[in-house]
Amino acid sequence: MKEKNNLNGFLVIDKPYDMGSTKVVSVLKHFLQPTKIGHAGTLDPLATGVLPIAFGKATRLIPYVMAGKKTYQFTIKWGVETDSDDLAGKEIATSDKIPTEDEIRSILPKFVGEIMQTPSVFSALKVDGKRAYELAREGKEVEIKSRSITIYDLKILEIKPNTATFEVVCSKGTYIRTLAHDIAHALGTVGVVIMLRRTKCLPFELAQAIPLDVIKSEKITTKNLPLIPMEKVIQDIPTIALSETEIKRLSQGQRLSWAKLEISQPETQNGIYCVKVGEKTLGIVKKEGVVLSPEFIWFEIK
Repeated sequence: MKEKNNLNGFLVIDKPYDMGSTKVVSVLKHFLQPTKIGHAGTLDPLATGVLPIAFGKATRLIPYVMAGKKTYQFTIKWGVETDSDDLAGKEIATSDKIPTEDEIRSILPKFVGEIMQTPSVFSALKVDGKRAYELAREGKEVEIKSRSITIYDLKILEIKPNTATFEVVCSKGTYIRTLAHDIAHALGTVGVVIMLRRTKCLPFELAQAIPLDVIKSEKITTKNLPLIPMEKVIQDIPTIALSETEIKRLSQGQRLSWAKLEISQPETQNGIYCVKVGEKTLGIVKKEGVVLSPEFIWFEIK
């Protein structure tokens, strides 16, 4: 049995078409043999683009990556609808109506801001412990409740005779296939997603991504792996400076009195802060009432 590699940090993979996110993780496990690995944010098999991979201690930061804004580019082909809202599904409706550019632009504002969305039954949401798409493919009735999401920006990138390509900046939990479905119906027609690419999953973007093939070809190995340090993931979280003694206590699971700390940073809404000694970020803490508790301290001071 091969010895596991103690990797800590993030790698951004440009997920290939027709491969699930968990399969990407399996490939990386095989070639890199990390002690621990996980992905931050599932991409559909037919989607490509930014798939953040966490190794070792960085897996503790996956929730912070998943909570960030996402940017996608997607293309809708007008006139056909499938039960999965993409090319993998079964055709269920057609329409002769092809919307004009003016019509498309006129309805986009309805989809910007905080809106309600009901994901497809072919989504990866869990229903009674199983993925919704697994139940749907078994022919079982699936009920999915609508939920609140936020669309920060939605714009047209390109218009062609039978298609339109968009770019959307959205919150966690947004289903792009469902957004495309709703846009088509708002235009009085039907549509199907024929291209879906994630270009940003903050704080990561496409410029940092590497193709999975370079790992499979072993051009990139554990010796030259372009790992992104954990502190880059939380650089937008407010930071407070502590002493080595205080960090040591936190790393041992102890809590600190907020009142006794000389902190000039204003209190955050969720109580989360990065902590550092000097210029080095060492972990995440949370203010709960009058105490500061360790959420995740990845650096231990001897």
